[in-house]
Amino acid sequence: MTVDVLDRYVSDKDILKKQVRRLEIKSNKLVSEIFAGEYQSVFKGQGIEFAEVREYQIGDDFRSIDHNVTARYGKPYIKLFSEERELTVIFLIDISSSQCFGSADKLKSEIAAEVVALLAVASLKNNDRVGMLSFTDKVEKIITPRKGRNNVLRIIDEVLDSNPSGTKTSISSALKAINEIWRRRAVVFLISDFQDENYEKDLAITAKRHDLICVRIEDDRENDLPSVGLVEMKDPEIKEMITIDTSAMSESFKRKSKSFKKKTDRIFQKAKVSVINLNTDGTYIKPLIRFFKERERRIRRI
Repeated sequence: MTVDVLDRYVSDKDILKKQVRRLEIKSNKLVSEIFAGEYQSVFKGQGIEFAEVREYQIGDDFRSIDHNVTARYGKPYIKLFSEERELTVIFLIDISSSQCFGSADKLKSEIAAEVVALLAVASLKNNDRVGMLSFTDKVEKIITPRKGRNNVLRIIDEVLDSNPSGTKTSISSALKAINEIWRRRAVVFLISDFQDENYEKDLAITAKRHDLICVRIEDDRENDLPSVGLVEMKDPEIKEMITIDTSAMSESFKRKSKSFKKKTDRIFQKAKVSVINLNTDGTYIKPLIRFFKERERRIRRI
């Protein structure tokens, strides 16, 4: 490395550290002020843990008898268990080239980074294990689920500073990977614009194995092509320039976009997954709060 390159590298790293720290502070504030208690109330633990023993009562399951305590006191005692609160939370994050788009306040990738930071900090405060798998048309990076602030900061850092080798999107590849790597049930947030096809089967499999929540990030300009004549555009995933007549394509573009979104909605419904819809032109706070409240209501009805 030359001196100039080294200085630039150090400067970039300092900027990234400040971004990570700023995002952590913002997320901590939001979790404390808005999501306090709600995160814990809507995500159940993965199993049960020993709580205490008490004397056997008529109707108790004899298989719960603690033979050691029973022998010691000369009368039957049983083991009581409580729900294990500890969770494993995994973020599947689409970092394909289409995420580097935004016609409003932020890029889709920036919305994704803030959402991941917020949910990761909420998980940290709940003492959960947090992990990450980023993907394009292949798995790009895996961070093993662990507890602690350092792992959360590492995940935020990776989302902000991802350098993918791929450009296209394969949701199926990411879903297959998580099903192979993490066999134990986890809370999985799949964050993408879902500009992909042929992932229905793997989505359904993952939804059965894990508590799967799809976070769809959209930009209005991708669904509504303005009629302004000939325009030269670059497809971020195939890296090619194309010239299109927006006057002739505007209406058909809208129809195709609407049809594609309906198809994606049907895929979500068939797999019975929860969906959080976000947009680059608005806040992600209200949709997240709405998701937590709706999920809490469903849990109470069960």
